[in-house]
Amino acid sequence: MPDPARAHIDPVQALQLQVDRSLQLPMYLQICQRFKTAIAQGHLRAGDRVPAARALATALNLSRGTVDLAYRILADEGYFQVRGAAGTVISPSLPQAAKASAPQAIAQPPAADIVDHDGLQPRPLQLGLPAIDAFPRKVWNRLVTHRLRSSEPYRLAYPNPQGDEELRQRIAAYLAVSRGVTCVPEQVFITTGLRNTLELSLRSLASPGDAFWFEDPGYILARPFLQNAAVQIVPVPVDAQGLQVDMGRQLSPYAKFAMVTPSHQSPLGVTLSLERRMALLDWAREAGSWIIEDDYDSEFRYQGRPLPALKSLDRQDRVIYAGTFSKVMFPGLRLAYTVVPLEVVPRFQAVSSNLNAGCPYLLQASVADFMAQGHFARHLKKMRLLYAERRAVAQRSFQQVLGDRLRIDLQPGGLHLLGQIQDGDNDSLVAQRARVLGLATHPLSRWYIDAAPRQGLLMGFANISSEAQALQLARQIQQAFG
Repeated sequence: MPDPARAHIDPVQALQLQVDRSLQLPMYLQICQRFKTAIAQGHLRAGDRVPAARALATALNLSRGTVDLAYRILADEGYFQVRGAAGTVISPSLPQAAKASAPQAIAQPPAADIVDHDGLQPRPLQLGLPAIDAFPRKVWNRLVTHRLRSSEPYRLAYPNPQGDEELRQRIAAYLAVSRGVTCVPEQVFITTGLRNTLELSLRSLASPGDAFWFEDPGYILARPFLQNAAVQIVPVPVDAQGLQVDMGRQLSPYAKFAMVTPSHQSPLGVTLSLERRMALLDWAREAGSWIIEDDYDSEFRYQGRPLPALKSLDRQDRVIYAGTFSKVMFPGLRLAYTVVPLEVVPRFQAVSSNLNAGCPYLLQASVADFMAQGHFARHLKKMRLLYAERRAVAQRSFQQVLGDRLRIDLQPGGLHLLGQIQDGDNDSLVAQRARVLGLATHPLSRWYIDAAPRQGLLMGFANISSEAQALQLARQIQQAFG
């Protein structure tokens, strides 16, 4: 008999039943495994009713047939009992496997592929995180409050899908001065981040099956999105001069897209040489292809001035430039931007109107004020000095504790360190042990696709606030080596 005290429990809520479209495991099998896990862990017991197939399909945005197939499998295996009009319940006679131990969990991505963004307190050495302790929160709060109090009533309506006009004007002016990118505000689109930028670009320009050059190793969080998009990823090796354009030509001479991180290659930190930049632009012109330039942290360069963007060399208007406020301000904004070629602005506008309802006006307007009043430029100048100091402290402390076991060669810019690991050590194993100790290190080898992987650890240094903290983190990494 079902327990009356449990009658009010929503099985969907108890299950946390969410399917993951990035996994290769079919949706119906994911549903099966979720139910089996919930039964084994005691969240669902014999006699408990399960959601109606139609309701579950609606909640998960799946077809009714997918859920029906999962339910039939669970009934055939003895987990469910179908009672006709009375609904479907957990079987009173569960199979022995359900009682003996929990079934194997749904296959999860490797530890390095799991995003560290969980809304909780950031972990030490987390990648992609600026110095959140050094952001001028009082100034920011004042600007947001001012906008909130003084906004006209029409600002309560839907925002412009392309982005707030004032912010787009500020971005265009900033890029012209700091990155050498000449554009008009009509070319600027506000997005929520790189993946939103990629989605906007592919929906505007791509056809199913288009080849897509991707740096190998390349930005690991972009890869799952591209793998689920209707494009064919072509891994192109990277060396000390950046993307090997000649190899790209050999592998897929007429690819529709190439995505690069030319100012500070992710994850190796190298800079795309001028010769390679010109070769890449020549290829795009000849092949009629598009280059997506991810300029994610180029503002932070500690040797010389920030390099001009690849887009600044683009005379044929083949480069889609992607920037972000996540690194220069804070990632909780969820604001980024892209500059698109003039000829495709109408296509991007049409797709943008159908893709989303725009980013929140309040945050966009506040960032525009932050830039207009000079706070943005002052903050960048302050952060360059701070990061140069924290980077040096981190390298010195790590080398003092770990010696040659983790060799760190400083690159000219960026917000992360790459520690090379000696032969004989396994970076995935070391990173896994470090994560158990509470650190957010990533193994370099996981960022490779086809190229022979190098062994190393990727570590964010922006939030290392003292030498004592750096030494403590170094000792934890030493412990992870075993």
